[in-house]
Amino acid sequence: MIQLLFVTCMAAAPAQCEDHRLILGDMTPAACLRMAQPELARWMENHPDLRIRRWHCSRLS
Repeated sequence: MIQLLFVTCMAAAPAQCEDHRLILGDMTPAACLRMAQPELARWMENHPDLRIRRWHCSRLS
């Protein structure tokens, strides 16, 4: 299983940040990298007050 880990910060308060994760399922890390930006764009549509600071793909342990 692959997860997409990302950090978001409030647009109005950039120092106020939180960690998030999306479980993407069974795929390769390379597939996660290809899918990450569209997934994050969809996530941001529902969270317009947040900005994504950084992200990466990781295997679930």
